Amino acid sequence: MFRLLLQRLRPLRPLRGPPRLLSAASARSFGGLPPQLPAAQVRSTFLDFFREKHGHLLVPSSPVRPRGDPSLLFVNAGMNQFKPIFLGTADPSSEMASYRRVVNSQKCVRAGGKHNDLEDVGRDGYHHTFFEMLGNWSFGDYFKEEACRMAWTLLTEHYGIPADRLYVSYFGGDAASGLPADQETRHIWLDLGVPPARVLPFNLKDNFWEMGDTGPCGPCTEIHYDHVGGRDAAALVNADSPDVVEIWNLVFIQYNRELDQSLRLLPRFSVDTGMGLERLVSVLQGKRSNYDTELFRPLLDAIHQRSGVGPYGGRMEAADGGRVDLAYRVVADHIRTLSVCIADGVHPGMSGAELVLRRILRRAVRFCVEVLRAPQGALASLVPTVVQILIMDVINENEVHFLSSLQQGSRLIQRTLGKKDYRHGFFPASVVWSLHRDLGFPLDLVDLMLEERGVQVDRQELDRLIAENQKVASELQAGAQPQLLLDVLSLAELQRLGVPHTADGLKYQYGLEQGRYVFPACRATVVALYNGQTLVPEVSEGQRCGVVLDHTCFYSEQGGQSHDQGYFTRDGLQDVLYSVEAVGRAGGYVVHQVTAADTLKTGDQVHLHLDQANRISCMVKHTATHILNFALRKVLGPAVHQRGSHVSADRLRFDFSVKGSLSVSQLQQVERCVCNIISANQIVHSGELPLQRARSIRGLRVVDEVYPDPVRVVSLDVPLSELLVGGTDRETSVELCCGTHLRQTGTIADLVIVSERQLVKGISRIIAVTGQDASQAREAGQVLSQDVDSLSARLSGSVPSSLDSAQRLAKEASLLSDAVDNTPIPQWQRRELQGRLRTLLRTSNTVIRKLEGREASLRAQVLLEKNGQKELLVDSVETDSLSVLMKTVNRLSSAAPNSHVMLLAHQRHSGKVLCACQVPKDSPALAASDWAVAVCRHLGGSAGGSTLVAKGTGSSSDITQALKWAEDFAGQKNQR
Repeated sequence: MFRLLLQRLRPLRPLRGPPRLLSAASARSFGGLPPQLPAAQVRSTFLDFFREKHGHLLVPSSPVRPRGDPSLLFVNAGMNQFKPIFLGTADPSSEMASYRRVVNSQKCVRAGGKHNDLEDVGRDGYHHTFFEMLGNWSFGDYFKEEACRMAWTLLTEHYGIPADRLYVSYFGGDAASGLPADQETRHIWLDLGVPPARVLPFNLKDNFWEMGDTGPCGPCTEIHYDHVGGRDAAALVNADSPDVVEIWNLVFIQYNRELDQSLRLLPRFSVDTGMGLERLVSVLQGKRSNYDTELFRPLLDAIHQRSGVGPYGGRMEAADGGRVDLAYRVVADHIRTLSVCIADGVHPGMSGAELVLRRILRRAVRFCVEVLRAPQGALASLVPTVVQILIMDVINENEVHFLSSLQQGSRLIQRTLGKKDYRHGFFPASVVWSLHRDLGFPLDLVDLMLEERGVQVDRQELDRLIAENQKVASELQAGAQPQLLLDVLSLAELQRLGVPHTADGLKYQYGLEQGRYVFPACRATVVALYNGQTLVPEVSEGQRCGVVLDHTCFYSEQGGQSHDQGYFTRDGLQDVLYSVEAVGRAGGYVVHQVTAADTLKTGDQVHLHLDQANRISCMVKHTATHILNFALRKVLGPAVHQRGSHVSADRLRFDFSVKGSLSVSQLQQVERCVCNIISANQIVHSGELPLQRARSIRGLRVVDEVYPDPVRVVSLDVPLSELLVGGTDRETSVELCCGTHLRQTGTIADLVIVSERQLVKGISRIIAVTGQDASQAREAGQVLSQDVDSLSARLSGSVPSSLDSAQRLAKEASLLSDAVDNTPIPQWQRRELQGRLRTLLRTSNTVIRKLEGREASLRAQVLLEKNGQKELLVDSVETDSLSVLMKTVNRLSSAAPNSHVMLLAHQRHSGKVLCACQVPKDSPALAASDWAVAVCRHLGGSAGGSTLVAKGTGSSSDITQALKWAEDFAGQKNQR
């Protein structure tokens, strides 16, 4: 089912059969309009043109969840999966490193982050959060002339778009950056026959592309289409006109942006182009709006069938009075995005990409229910029936959760607007922030709801609240230094100089001899030094640098495993240790990050010293991760898929797809399965195989990564030779993995899952410890279990006779609950103990409430006998409990409903004075909150409450004087 869904949502490969390409002559027969082509043929024509006519390799779309790129929330452009090529960091043994000419159709999501079209969706006919990006790439092969010629030929001859509808832009230069105009591209377009008046220069913002603050960049040229035709529309290019739209962007990557913002020419030029399928289809189907094409019309019709409004009319802006057509467009766009993202494993959640998807879902729910007047469940019913099980449950669940919040939020907005006319002022930012923080309203959704009512939010105050929240929530680690990895220019320089890639095969050449792991010695030569900006021949003492060696036994961070630790010494300077702080990998070179303890030069000979204990700990955790992966699949079924992992010396982390948190029984079964494999002391087999041969192994587990060829395969218990010939029916763990592993599973000794929780809906994270840490976790679990047994026995015995003893037991239960929550113990046991403690806390709280009520009744009786039903009853009682004090006041007021009652109590353990008061319902002169605030301020404290009931605290050594002051204050108020 999942594969079927991905096929439906991944329109990547050309249709079977010969492409139906159109000649320029046939295009002219349409009288100035391009021929109407179905979307599938538009896509296949593009892919076939580059693949069959120009020798491009067709590369499948990557999922919308980025592969190993924390800078992105979603894949937002076709070039994302090729970033390692542009940066020069692609593994030389991977298929990607061999790419020269590539074509594909990439699933893209632009919502959140640098490229964010979310707030524009629905307002026009061409912005989308999800779209397909058609693109072709050259990596050091062809450049500007070939790219422009191919693009023009495809558009005008094969798609038949009239040339007189097209305009092109190019980079007009930037004096401040010292960049000249891209006259080369201008002349190419002129040579292709584009009239000079249609070749237009633009600035850095419009026609210079950059990957980020640093890195590869270059000028771009864009092709724009005029929907109207028969006129000079040059002034409308890049002017946000809905009639003149960009359809294709060709980027010429020829510079590298340095840290100091200067530009250096790249040693190898590349081409990166992108054209939105939806926009191209609208051009080829003669539509002014993407929503009028076959890609959206069936969806809009389906929305109408479920709505309580008229059909979609395509109205924009002022013409769309009730915003009904805007709502149609938003819902159609958002349900596409939700379907694709959920299919690719991104579910609505509370952070990162998941939070953005949650915003998209809630915007869609709001427009569906409030504007289109569709019933609950309508949104999910738009998803094709074939993917019902995979997607509809997620959307329905989130819709139910948000509907009550939507109604509550709408009432809050209406109530706030009812208090004051905000049309000539600003709507309170505090209310907007409360809607966002407490009810989960996306801020842009609140903006839309206020905009519909002709009101604006106080943006400056809202920005302050947002900044304040971000400051509090910031998780950035102070002082953390970025890893030193070779940039694209330094990598190119190493290749130009013929420096061979680092030979790091020694990291695998260790053995198990008489129960001990033996690691090989490693002597190496310094072949390059990198100072963070460029290659240097020498570094001095105290300088932070990246050291490239011809050989290494150190493992560089990859495949979810932490890098090795250790140090190296230099020949002739054996007493000086160069501590290795991090080990990374870039373009086949292993970079050892050090802060030089003395001078270091290229050509120096060094001896590497591996931290063997740290390496063995990582090996233990990595092999344990493979066993855990196997056990989860065995217990929970084949629907479990790895979503991420990280292995370090102290613990392992494993993320996987599962509908909900694991039960106590499932956690126990998984642990038992893992421990059985550990106890069996199975042999761990590993070796390199050609990638295609490795993929033929039955039961092979892979994740969504680019693998090298040949690739390393790790198998438990069954030799690779046996797996390759298919000579075994034994279930075992087999994975493609570049990590370092144990030779036998017995070294793990033990494994305990100490945490399991849902990161987002559908994705769980397990944290586990091994060996001695696992034993300690089991022991800690036993101790806490005995403590809970003891407390349970005491609470289930005789009922505590005094309030003090009951409160002591409740406090013990609360402290024990904190210990169970925060101590590393088996997660299955934590769940059991948490359940028992919740029951014990409920029992103890019930006992406390009864004892408090009994004590309050006794004290109230004594005070009534002492004071009678006076109009003003101010007195003191002996209690350490504010709750008892409040209950006593309440009982006095019930017995004497016309009395103004205030009681003070001296709390023994803290020295504070507790205050509680209550006044009659018809007491206009004296409010309880005013009385309590005045008394507690007099005592140097604070208070709060309502007009009828209030409480607070203060400090005083003389409670008699405080009582007198409280009585005088109330008397004066009542006399008025």
